Parts: sequence; structure tokens; C-alpha cells
Amino acid sequence: MLSNLNPWRLSVAPMMDWTDRHCRYFHRLLSRHALLYTEMVTTGALVHGDVARHLRFNAEEYPVALQLGGSEPADLAHCAKLGEQWGYDEINLNCGCPSERVQRGAFGACLMAEPQLVADCVKAMVDVVEVPVTVKHRIGIDKGESYDFVRDFVGTVSAAGCNTFIVHARNAWLKGLSPKENREVPPLRYALVHRLKQEFPELTIAINGGITTGEQVAAQLRELDGVMVGREAYHNPWWLASWDEAFFGAAASVQTRESVEALMVEYMAAQAAEHGTPWSAIARHMLGLRHGLPGSRRWRQVWSDHRLKTLHPREVMALAHASVAASQGGEPTFQSDVTAHA
Repeated sequence: MLSNLNPWRLSVAPMMDWTDRHCRYFHRLLSRHALLYTEMVTTGALVHGDVARHLRFNAEEYPVALQLGGSEPADLAHCAKLGEQWGYDEINLNCGCPSERVQRGAFGACLMAEPQLVADCVKAMVDVVEVPVTVKHRIGIDKGESYDFVRDFVGTVSAAGCNTFIVHARNAWLKGLSPKENREVPPLRYALVHRLKQEFPELTIAINGGITTGEQVAAQLRELDGVMVGREAYHNPWWLASWDEAFFGAAASVQTRESVEALMVEYMAAQAAEHGTPWSAIARHMLGLRHGLPGSRRWRQVWSDHRLKTLHPREVMALAHASVAASQGGEPTFQSDVTAHA
């Protein structure tokens, strides 16, 4: 089954401040086949900043895609080429972020109002890289509900060489809502995304927005080529451990939560030795690993306690497990355990 699947069948969304390389390393331990995305990286950060800091990733993360934010075709072409040189499997253009900071940079969701500019950006990137160039966008901007708007956007951009569109099935309200509210307040309209696939059957169309269960993923895959999961993948990461078997036809994962945690401890130690990275910068991404299990709150408290930052992560893991055991057996509380080591 795997050889017949497109790379966008199931992916974890690019999420600012969340899907850094440590988060992606963690997610890759859970699913071998899901496509992973970077946080959005602006062209300015790559043209004027530290390229290695923004583009370095672990080989274990493959397949992995780079999401760019920008609106100048020449800058995007330069940055897409950098992404390809650094080894990314795909270059994705952000046309969906509604934040005012992004709007001030003249990119993100506001670009949907300028489909020809997006087409020019796509063509500039397609001309210089061999990897796929894709676009992530909304179904509309502000309160307009015209299907024609998103249809014409996809039609114009696809003519420039983009064959894959990841569609967040909500409008982006450019004024009056925070980025968080923009992920929740505008209504989901999955039918418009399905209609895009019907009208553009030759394109790869994946859907994003409000998908939190395997049943929802399966239902969308009956209509579309792919599903992108965002917040639920981050807050309930153990769900990813079922994806390879359920959606890629691969063997079931043999990992346990405990084995994944132990592998992350090894990774934390290696990153500290190689780059001086504090374990807390990595552990924050796995705080949902025991989501829904007894003692999970105690476990999270230990792994998020910065008073333990001088300990080796192996010691922190031992404290976390002891705290879970204590919470179930009526032994001393987490607070006294931490105080003893703080």
C-alpha cells in the first residue's frame, strides 16, 4: 500500500513556536510515514539571518517539508533553493496565516487577495528547485463566502506549476480576530474543499482544520488526497502512533509511551552535549504524551518544572515516573519530591 500513496496522505501542520526540529524528531518516533512540516520561516530570516539556525534538522525527521513566508518572488526562489540544498522534501508557501504581524510583512492569508502574485511566487520557486512546491491557504478571507474566490485562486496558482494545495477549511478574518480565534471562530466548511477536488481532479488537495479523530481522517480521505492535522497532533501526540497502521498500511508500531520517552531522553542528552540545548526546550513538546492516562498531570508537572533544569534528563524521567506511581499509591506528593531535588 505504501508505494501507491501520495506524500500528503497524512501530515502534521506547520505550527509557529511548536513544530521545531525537536518536536519533529519526537513526532517521527511516533509515525514513520506522516509528512512533517517546519514552522513558517520568513524569507527575511533566511536572506538576512542565520540560515543554519533556521534550516538545520535531524536526518531522522524525513520526510520533512519547509514552509516559507514571503511575497517577493526573487527572495522566495532564493530561499526555496536553500531549502532544497539543505535537504527538504518539499517547499510550501504560507498563504493562510492571518496574524497582523504577518500581514504587515505582506504575506500569509492576505496573499489570497493577489492570486497572480502568488502564481508569480510559485513559478519563481518551481523554476529553481526539483522538489515539489506546494501552497497552504484558507478557503477565503474576511467574511466573504464565495466558492468562486477560492476556485479562482487555486486555478491561477496551479497554472504557475503548483500541483498540491493544502486547504484550511476556514476563512481567515484579517481584522478583529487573534490568530487563535482565527483557528476557531470562522466556521469550518469542508464541502468547499471537496468541491475543489471535484473541480480540479488532477490536483492533489489535502484538508486542514478541526480534524481530531481517526474516523474524521478516514472520512476525509474518501473525498480528498490528504489530511493535515494541527493542534490535536501536538496536544495528543500518542494518536500519531496509530497512523502508520491505520492510514499507510504499514506494520503496527512496537513503541510504547515509555520507550518513546526513553528515546527522547537520549535525544535530550545528545542535544545538550552537541549544542548546549537545555532539556526543557525539548521536553515541552512531549508534555501530551501521557494525555488521558492516570497520573498524566503529575508527569507533566515534573517534565515542565524548570527547577530541575540542572538534572540529567534521565533523572527527571525517573522523578516523573516516581511521581506518577506516588499519585496512584498514596505516597509522598510530587511537590515534596521536587523540593528534595530543587
